Amino acid sequence: MAFSGGVDSTLLLAAAKEVLGDSVIGVTAVSSIVSRKEKDNAAFLANRLGVKQILCYPAVMDNDEFLKNTNDRCRLCKQIIFSEIKRISEENGIRDIAHGVNTDDFNDYRPGIRAAEEMGIHAPLVEAGLDKETIRSLAKEMGLPNWDRPAMACLASRIPFNVPVHSSLLQMIEQSEAVLGSCGFHSCRVRYHGEIARIEIDQEDFDKIMDKKTRDYIVGELKSLGFTYVAIDLQGYVQGSLNVSAVPPPG
Repeated sequence: MAFSGGVDSTLLLAAAKEVLGDSVIGVTAVSSIVSRKEKDNAAFLANRLGVKQILCYPAVMDNDEFLKNTNDRCRLCKQIIFSEIKRISEENGIRDIAHGVNTDDFNDYRPGIRAAEEMGIHAPLVEAGLDKETIRSLAKEMGLPNWDRPAMACLASRIPFNVPVHSSLLQMIEQSEAVLGSCGFHSCRVRYHGEIARIEIDQEDFDKIMDKKTRDYIVGELKSLGFTYVAIDLQGYVQGSLNVSAVPPPG
């Protein structure tokens, strides 16, 4: 199992554990495009489920094409990650690999799904016709602690296409979102636009972020991290908002 620690892959890993017992392994990719918080969360959940977890270290940031951040970035990334997971699978004598994509994921621009299909990675949640709402309901019923956890995505998704990806930018974004998290904003993104940090939060949190003490703290912290301007997107948090500029590559 490709295991990120999100609700989708957690539900799938929990179900696999029930059916396969100790024959299932959760493989978590560790890279600078994934926050340390996500890595720690995946480790906690694998331990709670009693599933063997293996960390893999795909060389995503060593791939020049990925660093160019074209609209094919996600496909390249998934190819690199699943190649590593395939290697681990072969070393452990395991034939089948699955990941936690769901039916709602097809409503967004997700070239990584295509890469998984091309590499023969199974998508049991899609095969079962499960959308995000149903997955959350099942996860809650199974007592999974992250059933209502906000959707997450790699840190590179905060950077507009064709703006090169650098470790320093990823760290800047990770630290900025940690600032928001410390203020109690859990469904949030900090989108990088050069000197501008564009904050996306749930619309119901607008009053909270406009509290002067909270606002001044966030602005001060994000400026200390390197941003010149800190802006709030009045549309609120929209998953995959930077994908509007994506045009699928030919073929």
